[in-house]
Amino acid sequence: MATREFKKAARIILVGAPGVGKGTQAQRLMKRYPQLSAVSSGDLLRQSVRNKTPLGQEAETSIRAGNLVPDDMILKLILHELQSKRWVSSDSSVTDAAPAEPSKNPSASFILDGFPRTAAQASRLDSLIPINLVVSLITPVNIILSRIASRWVHAPSGRVYNTDFNAPKHSGKDDVTGEPLTKRADDDEETWKSRLKKFDETSQPLLEHYHKKGVLWTVKGNSSDEITPKLFQEFETRFA
Repeated sequence: MATREFKKAARIILVGAPGVGKGTQAQRLMKRYPQLSAVSSGDLLRQSVRNKTPLGQEAETSIRAGNLVPDDMILKLILHELQSKRWVSSDSSVTDAAPAEPSKNPSASFILDGFPRTAAQASRLDSLIPINLVVSLITPVNIILSRIASRWVHAPSGRVYNTDFNAPKHSGKDDVTGEPLTKRADDDEETWKSRLKKFDETSQPLLEHYHKKGVLWTVKGNSSDEITPKLFQEFETRFA
């Protein structure tokens, strides 16, 4: 795959139902556009807890108490990451009335993963840094359910197979170890229907928020391979 360069900074959020292939699209985008980096709120949180930073210790206290990590804490982690890369001003704060002035350098391009998940969180993020493209990835529910029904895993390694498009060399066996493949405990249809319904309920206000901001773009397809060329074309138009 030929790589391309951005002419301006891209600040991206990918929104899509579980099983739609957000991770696949993010990896393909970063491979095609080397200036693009991933900023994962989950990874930042785990790293902060592991390194016992002040924020990490605060987060761990919340987690051990059975509480969700407050949005302010996640925003501080994201801001610290962007500041450490010099993508926003070092004197910016999550309490500032106006969003930080982001770097216009194309190398300050990122895909933000894991946050925001709600319209309220999106509003808080708006006050931190302006996102300039939100991609809504849409694949029909019946296609997603079919993918899940065909998914098998090698639990010890985490390797994932799909009998429709990424089948193991020998049915029911891991390619590397030859050990048996299993189904994930939550890979049943009813569990996934519930997850997809919940996503739909929470994502609609989020997408409406970004639609009003004028940064929402929707792409539809039955497979990742169908969506990727459309995604590349849109990125070429906007940033390359």
